[in-house]
Amino acid sequence: MSENKNVTVKLKKGGWEIEITCPSEQLQKAVESVLTSLTANSTPMIITSAGEKSQSTGNKTCRGLILELWEESWFNEARSLSEVHEELARRGFHYDRTAVSHSLTDLVRENVLFRQGNMRNYSYIQKRPTDYQKPQVEGSVSSSTVVKKESEQN
Repeated sequence: MSENKNVTVKLKKGGWEIEITCPSEQLQKAVESVLTSLTANSTPMIITSAGEKSQSTGNKTCRGLILELWEESWFNEARSLSEVHEELARRGFHYDRTAVSHSLTDLVRENVLFRQGNMRNYSYIQKRPTDYQKPQVEGSVSSSTVVKKESEQN
């Protein structure tokens, strides 16, 4: 007879850290189940160490994360593309540098950030105070649609 030995596995994905303890025969099924639930479009519940419950924002876009930095007044000082990219990575979000660059350019067009410097050596700084008009972070309207709507008004 074979014994059912429990196996403990720790998974890290983005801001999530999950520990699974189960019999070794069920490990693959348990891991697949957890990964499927993390990538699903549902909004999971987060319980903090203090016992507070809050809804997760789900999958975050590069633009949405940069807007979070803006809301935190992180752009009060001029920041280069590499600094923004490193800060996102430090927070657990590993976007391609071109995605970060495009998102920064979109926010410059929307007058949220100001870009200074020369090509390939730009720095980005906060143009408007964070209590100004909050740009739309997520939703069905893409950033290109927002830019078109603003340009149609002029």
